[in-house]
Amino acid sequence: MRLSHRGTHPLVIVSVLLCALLCPTPSRASEGPDVSRDVARLYEEASVATAHYEAGRRAAKAQRTKVRKLDRLLTKERQAVEVLHDDLGRMASAQYRTGGGLPQTAQLLFAESPEELMRGQRLLWQADLAVNNAITKTQRAAARLATAKRTADRAKDSLDRRNAGLAKLKRGIASKLASAQWTLQGEADRSVAAGQCRGAVRLDQPKTASTRAWVTPVETYALSAGFDSAGAHWSHRHTGQDFAVGIGAPVRAVGAGRVVSVSCGGGFGIEVVVSHEGGYYTQYAHLAAVTVDQGERVRPGQWIGQVGTTGNSTGPHLHFEVRLTPDLGSGVDPRKWLEERGVPL
Repeated sequence: MRLSHRGTHPLVIVSVLLCALLCPTPSRASEGPDVSRDVARLYEEASVATAHYEAGRRAAKAQRTKVRKLDRLLTKERQAVEVLHDDLGRMASAQYRTGGGLPQTAQLLFAESPEELMRGQRLLWQADLAVNNAITKTQRAAARLATAKRTADRAKDSLDRRNAGLAKLKRGIASKLASAQWTLQGEADRSVAAGQCRGAVRLDQPKTASTRAWVTPVETYALSAGFDSAGAHWSHRHTGQDFAVGIGAPVRAVGAGRVVSVSCGGGFGIEVVVSHEGGYYTQYAHLAAVTVDQGERVRPGQWIGQVGTTGNSTGPHLHFEVRLTPDLGSGVDPRKWLEERGVPL
């Protein structure tokens, strides 16, 4: 799923996502079950919302750091102004105690010479001027920092409000997605129980410029049960690699090939088997829906189904196998097989 939306204004993105959440979706009954398309669409919207929420969260964190830095600098400047004010006060007090407050004629009388008096006056004036200049300069710096901090605070507040809206949007999409996921799974369970596979659901395929010959069967996942592991749910040993993924997530053909079978009965529930060059076959099991028909050619990364929990399954996941024949019992370690083709899990 493509998550790149560089160059789009955040408010436009939020508006589009809000419309996607609140506006009704037109019915397209002639193209297959709407719920499959709804789930695929909501997955994409959830990914986009998450990506922009995370970007906004990082931006808000950086902005808060900037505000804290400006706050520290502003505090230092204000402290410097106070120190300079204190210095000026001490100088004025010292000048008074040493005769600075006497009339000019009295100072002339006490001075040993006019030159000494003038020299002392110049030194006092210069000191006063230096302190006053320093105070003015520091006050201006503090004013600039205060303005910068107010601007940074407004930017932080704006980001916080935007992120709160995106978080609410994410929760709304997640709620709609969860509802659609279990509706999709319910339809899948009914078709498996009836032994009647539904036809292929034609989803809009992702646009990709990738030229890779092999890819992972799902884009985002957590690995669960591995090849040849033991478990109470398998009669002998586990024959594939499981990918823990949510219901309705797109399942991809790992490489170019041809669909040799689509079935919906037995322990694997709804499943697709694809043949590849070199005599290998890949199986995608426990699906909630399929998007291809038997005999169809597929390309690497093409969506061929949606994750589910049909058949002998304890929760949503994709069971993926690599076989030497189309049938169960000829499996090889899919993790090693993919790694040999440049696809580490």
